Amino acid sequence: MATKVSDDDFIAAWRRLQSVTDVANEIGLSVRAVNVRRRKLEKKHGVILNAASPRSPDFKISIPENGVRVNVELDSGTIMVASDCHYWPGIISTAHRAFVMFAKELKPKAIVMNGDVFDGASISRHPPGGTWEATPTVKQELEACQERLSEIEAASLNSKLHWTWGNHDQRFNARLAAQVGDGFKGIVGMNLTDHFPRWKFSTSIMVNGNCMIKHRYHNGIHAIHNNLIKSGTSFVTGHLHSLKVVPWTNYLGTSYGVDTGSLADVNGQQFSYSEDNPKNHRSGFAVLTFYNGKLLPPELCEVLDEEEGIIYFRGNVFKV
Repeated sequence: MATKVSDDDFIAAWRRLQSVTDVANEIGLSVRAVNVRRRKLEKKHGVILNAASPRSPDFKISIPENGVRVNVELDSGTIMVASDCHYWPGIISTAHRAFVMFAKELKPKAIVMNGDVFDGASISRHPPGGTWEATPTVKQELEACQERLSEIEAASLNSKLHWTWGNHDQRFNARLAAQVGDGFKGIVGMNLTDHFPRWKFSTSIMVNGNCMIKHRYHNGIHAIHNNLIKSGTSFVTGHLHSLKVVPWTNYLGTSYGVDTGSLADVNGQQFSYSEDNPKNHRSGFAVLTFYNGKLLPPELCEVLDEEEGIIYFRGNVFKV
């Protein structure tokens, strides 16, 4: 016999179990009754009761054969987006540690590494610094990327894992193609994707037809605004490392332009080519929350102090 459960107790049970079946078993209701009450409480209290399983019926991913645009249907849930990791061996940034921590806590439906996970310093067009500084080899960088991404994978085992191509990522395939031509095409290891089998690669990801995620579009100080206006939809990019949100409201409602900053230390060795010029760069990442298919105001996690490991997120300061 079902027991009477208050709204608060139901919400607490859902957030603890995050499963229709488990909640139904615990409180003695049918699966259908739990689903109905879940949706009613979301509307009544303005909350989002996510299911942990990515196989939830309100979450669907379509991956095209050409690998260009992935389409995601997500009624309600969270997607964490980081970009410009530029992972080097032996360097673990504050933003990376924070991303791992919140991936474990938020249990996002999907995790998107929005380009330039791989740096490609030794195959870069940029010359070495004036002191002939040493740069990691491609092998060392690949191993660093694998190690850091494995930490993200372990933090949120049920999240779908996606990687959009960045211009630095493309250095790997481009350099091989330039050196060896088509003769080695199809051999395992000659494509960056071969080294990261758990991650799905694409040029872009469109969520609900109203939120585009890709590495870059426009450049310049007004890039995020231009991305938003010229695309006609919410637009989430990396590349510029500026970590900011730009809203735009018209007769159709509010959309958001988002720059996801850099998961690397913006003053790290990877960026020595900037010649010690001032940079409008910030280290951090973005959290996208969808409710009834619409993108809510995007949230940013920002690094306040790299050396001390201090970050800011949702009104709170944390040390990671």
